[in-house]
Amino acid sequence: MDIAVKYRIISEIISSNDERVLNAVKSLLNIEDEVDFWEELSAEDRAAIDEGLEQLDKGQYVSHESVREEIKNRFNF
Repeated sequence: MDIAVKYRIISEIISSNDERVLNAVKSLLNIEDEVDFWEELSAEDRAAIDEGLEQLDKGQYVSHESVREEIKNRFNF
């Protein structure tokens, strides 16, 4: 197929707002919608992540260095 025809097809797809046409092209090309990983998480997991982010924002965390130091002292490393 001529490259000019391919560019024309791409141009038409980009400028189209017709959901039927775009869904048909998507189907013909076997393009599946990507699922956002966040939507696949359970409500409990999302709540736990949100809680952790809030704690970080408030400065409620233990640094890697302090954990390393504690392990070093506790286990004589």
